[in-house]
Amino acid sequence: MKSQNNLVETFVEFKELKNIDRPTMIGVLKDVFSSTLLRQYGENCKIEVIVNDQTGDIEIWRTRIVVADKDLKDEFSQISLTEARKIDEDFEIDEEYSDEIKPYELGRRTILALRQNLQNKISEREKDSIYLKYKEKIGQIVVGEVHQVWTKELMVLDEGGVELILPKSEQITNDKFHKGDTIRAVVDKVELRNNTPVIKLSRTSPIFLERLFELEIPEILDGIITIKKIVRAPGERAKVAVESYDERIDPVGACVGMKGSRIHGICRELHNENIDIINYTNNIQLYIQRALSPAKITLIKTHPEERQAEVYLSPDQVSFAIGKGGLNIKLAMQLLDYHIDVYRDLAENEDDVELEEFTDEIDTWIIKELKKIGCDTARSVLNLSKEDLLNRTDLEEEQIDDVLEILKSEFE
Repeated sequence: MKSQNNLVETFVEFKELKNIDRPTMIGVLKDVFSSTLLRQYGENCKIEVIVNDQTGDIEIWRTRIVVADKDLKDEFSQISLTEARKIDEDFEIDEEYSDEIKPYELGRRTILALRQNLQNKISEREKDSIYLKYKEKIGQIVVGEVHQVWTKELMVLDEGGVELILPKSEQITNDKFHKGDTIRAVVDKVELRNNTPVIKLSRTSPIFLERLFELEIPEILDGIITIKKIVRAPGERAKVAVESYDERIDPVGACVGMKGSRIHGICRELHNENIDIINYTNNIQLYIQRALSPAKITLIKTHPEERQAEVYLSPDQVSFAIGKGGLNIKLAMQLLDYHIDVYRDLAENEDDVELEEFTDEIDTWIIKELKKIGCDTARSVLNLSKEDLLNRTDLEEEQIDDVLEILKSEFE
């Protein structure tokens, strides 16, 4: 029967949708046919399966031992001398007799068993292939299409139809994806659950940002510029320390590109995440200055043994060093692996007053909001414009006006 004789072609077509190469597929066919037929004809029977890898034809050969008629006990592994000599008169006892079993002779039940076993084996090999393929891709960027959008995760299909998962926790805050959208992410984890590969992606990992730098900046891919370290608050801000092994190349300028052409592409992918590119140095004081940019530091005292530093700034620079919600100094400490304490240089403002002294006139939660941006004295608030206070805090304009009036009256 043609459908039975071309079984291999059915499964070669099936495998084209999978991640299995043809030689592996042929090996699976041989193994499945051999094991299935041995179960049917008995373990003592010698079965050889030959698959033509060009045409897909299958030949099944069974080898039996010639025995005396009276000694015939297992017709699957033995053949009587009389039967053997009907084919060739020269056969003798204990010789081997081989004949071909045609696929149509196997019967419908055996054919169905073969198909089921083949599908199971192919599915197992496919899962192994996907697992090994993506295990090698950990840390690499993949491109896929959003297939399903759920509350806690996205299902993404790669170009081969492999299912990938992007958890909500690994998405940037402003990520809004819909079914059919193209998405880029880095392979973060590859696990096996019940023998099924689970491939997790990430867009919040520092490695994702590093790979984007490699795609956009040829000098990094070529090894001329090295990324020393990346720290991120995904979707908000990142600090990237870079170093060049070629003195003629400015690593920061190369990363930014002409008029920001290179860095803008990366920022767009990350929903305008603010990326600070910092020139790496072994000089810890200089490194601290660069990490706390755009703040202008007056004095730095370092304690290398404790990996601590004390930074002194004029009151109007403190909020720049700390950043909104303390994000700038938090990322700087992660980048440097240093604990940094910020102090105001009050040499010119010795008559300054702590905000805590105004709790009778200013609500405690407002004082806390001002402290978040590094303002804990009256003059540190007054040194900022009303626009700065509006942009850096969650206070309303009327509340800021009230605070400024109260603080100004203190010095009048």
